[in-house]
Amino acid sequence: MLGVVRRKLGFGLLSATRVLPAGSVLPKKYSTAAKEITVREALNTALDEEMSADPKVFLMGEEVGEYQGAYKISKGLLEKYGPDRVLDTPITEAGFTGIGVGAAYYGLRPVVEFMTFNFSMQAIDHIINSAAKSNYMSAGQISVPIVFRGPNGAAAGVGAQHSQCYAAWYAHVPGLKVLSPYSSEDARGLLKAAIRDPDPVVFLENELLYGESFPVSAEVLDSSFCLPIGKAKIEREGKHVTVTAFSKMVGYALQAAEILSKEGISAEVINLRSIRPLDRATINASVRKTNRLVTVEEGFPQHGVGAEICMSVMEESFEYLDAPVERIAGADVPMPYAANLERMAVPQVDDIVRAAKRACYRSVSMAAAA
Repeated sequence: MLGVVRRKLGFGLLSATRVLPAGSVLPKKYSTAAKEITVREALNTALDEEMSADPKVFLMGEEVGEYQGAYKISKGLLEKYGPDRVLDTPITEAGFTGIGVGAAYYGLRPVVEFMTFNFSMQAIDHIINSAAKSNYMSAGQISVPIVFRGPNGAAAGVGAQHSQCYAAWYAHVPGLKVLSPYSSEDARGLLKAAIRDPDPVVFLENELLYGESFPVSAEVLDSSFCLPIGKAKIEREGKHVTVTAFSKMVGYALQAAEILSKEGISAEVINLRSIRPLDRATINASVRKTNRLVTVEEGFPQHGVGAEICMSVMEESFEYLDAPVERIAGADVPMPYAANLERMAVPQVDDIVRAAKRACYRSVSMAAAA
């Protein structure tokens, strides 16, 4: 099968140089007017532009072509780039992930879509043993420029086997980079960075965010736009408590910060963006300012992303803490199917508000206390 991919894409592509947008070397002036686009549109345009700029980039996965993607992320790409670069695969994650890794060995840049990251379990040997370890085991002679992307974490009513968050799973592995976007800016800038990166990247999207719209600047819409891997974003500045989150939980953290502000608590919200590498510097700088920390994630609590953040703060900023760290995570049970139980198993805005109040030693509002 790898031979088919090589024959279709052609070894001639290996010598092709990246096509840069005209005038990209020169400083650009951007309009300050914001436009709203959905996360789905952000991912679609990022894929389109990277495939246009670099003929070595191709997309493969179940229903990515004729059906235009299970969530329509690849809409229009088959028509534009043809079946040689938008490959519909059989339902065999282990098979097409292995083909993708093999193509990356030969210098191509595959983007492998999983219909849900729960299905990546079928291909985890290729992701970890073939993709993540090859650069180290070859003493740097083999690069594996591949992106594994798809929806991750809880959706709605899809049960225990389709609701897991894999951020901590893959962030545990040396050789992988793990990204998890929240907004349209995140999705567009981080996917471009992932495709251009010389190493394997696990790109964790969220099904419930695909249809969400976010304002983006003209700079974000420029084809040269790219976000740095390993750098978090302070979504909201504050001085009383630091709240870290990623993916859908960033929205919840921002809602909680708004509620807390009405009670006199100023929360600083950090959108992690990158799970591995983790931006420890931004997190610790924030904690040294606010002296309190709440971590938020929807995955299982044990050995989670929040646990790693807590340890980083304990190691680097313990003497700055004025309260114990609060960790908010999903319930330590398989995801229930019933809607009422499902809601109880995933962190809610109220959970973040209560944790921040505990960290600030506030059980009632400042107005009431006064």
